Amino acid sequence: MFDFTATYTDQYQLAMSQVYFKNGKRNTKAVFDYYFRKIPYGSGFAIFAGLEDLLEIITNLRFSKEDIQFLKQYDFEDDFLEYLENFKFSGNIYSVQEGDVVFPTRPVLQVEANLIEAQIIETILLNLLNFQTLIATKASRMRLVSRERTLLDFGLRRAQGPGGYYATRAAMIGGFNGTSNVIAGRDLDIPVSGTMAHSFVQSYDDELTAFREFARGRPKACVLLVDTYDTLKSGVPNAITVAKEMEEQGQKLMAIRLDSGDLAYLGKRARQLLDAAGLEYVKIAASNQLDEFVIKSLQEQDAPIDIYGVGTNLVIGKPDAALDGVYKLTFSDGKPRIKISESLIKTTLPHRKQVYRMKDKNGECAGVDVIVMENENDTELSKVFHPSEPYKFLDVSAYQKEALLQPVMENGIMKIKKRTLSEIAAYSKSRLAELPLEYKRFNNPHIYKVSISEKLKAERDRLISEHKM
Repeated sequence: MFDFTATYTDQYQLAMSQVYFKNGKRNTKAVFDYYFRKIPYGSGFAIFAGLEDLLEIITNLRFSKEDIQFLKQYDFEDDFLEYLENFKFSGNIYSVQEGDVVFPTRPVLQVEANLIEAQIIETILLNLLNFQTLIATKASRMRLVSRERTLLDFGLRRAQGPGGYYATRAAMIGGFNGTSNVIAGRDLDIPVSGTMAHSFVQSYDDELTAFREFARGRPKACVLLVDTYDTLKSGVPNAITVAKEMEEQGQKLMAIRLDSGDLAYLGKRARQLLDAAGLEYVKIAASNQLDEFVIKSLQEQDAPIDIYGVGTNLVIGKPDAALDGVYKLTFSDGKPRIKISESLIKTTLPHRKQVYRMKDKNGECAGVDVIVMENENDTELSKVFHPSEPYKFLDVSAYQKEALLQPVMENGIMKIKKRTLSEIAAYSKSRLAELPLEYKRFNNPHIYKVSISEKLKAERDRLISEHKM
């Protein structure tokens, strides 16, 4: 949707790149890992989203003439700016499939490119993947607690500017059914849905006239907002009147919407009134500051809500407003690289790597992902270790092993077939279904194990010792 140029980056990426350029490192090959350190929302999993957007943007990422002119005022030298005029990403990217379930500390995506190219794409990579993964994970939690109810994204008006566009995309990957976001619906082939605002009812002298006019103008998709004045004394009764008039015209009222008050109580009373009038087919939609906690409570109260319209709390990722995804150098100039921290869990893992998902003899997820060095043979993989508690190990020799990192871009060319958003969402649903129930618990989910191979552990420990000498 948006016209990104290569200046969609942080200034320090360009400052470092100029130094690389001046020191003859423009062709130095490097490997960077993208991963995150903590699952948001107290969830037992995250849903990876944003990959196809990222690949499409990187494919076309260039510095425009206006970009180069702008950069001249910030002490970038002419020969480096001339290099940027011809910038094009020509590296390789390896990634899990978009929509997969992912876990902390293990590579979700790897970039293999020259240092300058890898640095310049870092910001857009983190910007897109962190945000969409955050929102897809939030949406998936709502899908799990709402079971088969319809979930609609109503968040565009409350989103942080254009982020609402990508929030809609991520919500669909996480399991939502539709959106009020018309431009996202157009671009991404998403079902678009909407009702009416209170202002529509207020613009008429009385509620019944407002409902009649709306039904006349929208007979095939009529949803009436019933809480402008009094939900049970006027809103629902007036909706029933209009529904009966629509039946006389061979039409049907689609739904009523509750947007305030005790949604469980009002939903039950509204359902009774509708059913008593022979309008069992009329659905009840609910909105108003919904999130997974409110939806879970409504479900547990057997509230007869058929449609949940979720806005603010979805698109801003409340309460975890950012995923702590990071982008770390692991190999450069023919050597493994490491960033050492006082905390072993924050010490990076060197080398280019692969990630295997362990599956039992029946092919079912065993709750373990293992990070290995690139050229390790999966048939020889046996003892694996906790990444930050080295005395904890596990024998995985009997497990089947699914390689998760696959080439998605080679020499700057996208290598995967572009999928529709519904195909990505279906894949995500299937992968989440493979995850055992204990990792999908709403509260206190079981912790999914992420381990490292014996060879990778030895390499990390060797580099730690080498740099601390």
